[in-house]
Amino acid sequence: MSPPRRKLRPHGAPPGQVSRHWEKDFAHYLSAECHLSENTVAAYRRDLRRFLQWLGNRSPTRLEIQDLSDYAAWLHGQNLAPASLARHIVSLRLFLRYLQLEGLLTQNKAELLGGPKLWERVPHVLTPNQVEMLLQSPRPYDRCHLRNRALLEFLYATGCRASEAANLRLNDLHLEEAYGVCRGKGNKERIVPLGKRAVQAFRDYLSQERPLLAAASGGNSPYAFLSYRGRRLRRERIWELLKFHAIRAGIPNDISPHTLRHSFATHLLAGGADLRHVQEMLGHAGIATTQIYTHVDYARLKAVHKRFHPRG
Repeated sequence: MSPPRRKLRPHGAPPGQVSRHWEKDFAHYLSAECHLSENTVAAYRRDLRRFLQWLGNRSPTRLEIQDLSDYAAWLHGQNLAPASLARHIVSLRLFLRYLQLEGLLTQNKAELLGGPKLWERVPHVLTPNQVEMLLQSPRPYDRCHLRNRALLEFLYATGCRASEAANLRLNDLHLEEAYGVCRGKGNKERIVPLGKRAVQAFRDYLSQERPLLAAASGGNSPYAFLSYRGRRLRRERIWELLKFHAIRAGIPNDISPHTLRHSFATHLLAGGADLRHVQEMLGHAGIATTQIYTHVDYARLKAVHKRFHPRG
């Protein structure tokens, strides 16, 4: 049985108190009743803060479809990525559904909003040469350079998300057989192959550097990637490290771990890999999500045709 919901603060409460209360209770609803992952709850909670910022002193129970359309237009003006725009609309629908369950709304008008098409832009993909420069960017004089090399090799070798790398455990690694076990969205497990360079980078890190990092926290951490304090390397830190090494490698620093994921999939397909196999390695529930990478390759072919064909 679902845990009882906490009642919302009365309408007469100060707006700031209402916002904080709604944010906390909405997160509790997402976690306890919708059973969403910790990362998804955190993302929807950030989206709600943005919505409440736009809302100001108005009540969400009095918004009309035109107001919600204005919010969607306001989001578009924030220069968010198409995927982020789509997620904000989803989080808004969930929040208004929550208000319905609390008896404050009779109709969820956000259901009438059309979400923006995902991937209106071609995902940013690195060239193989850029990937090589990125993977070579950790230097021996860097703090934790062996860890950083192993991390970058792992992300590109597997197409894993930052959160999946952060939660990778030592017993998930099977270096002799050259594969790892990854836990993705919904805690679903999948096997990810490791290439020779990724395996060697892991061997160097595990034998030379990780024991020193683990000693800082008593040597008992089960996680593969550790901070210099011996704790699990946070996904936010993985983002920071990737951007740092992108700057050093001289490639665009607006990349993210998902850029390596996009590059992993695109390079596999360009090399002749079967779409179903790529879907399985990425952990996509449906083939439609993976098909974006065929669009990426098609967009590149069009660009080549336009540049070199006499009638392009």
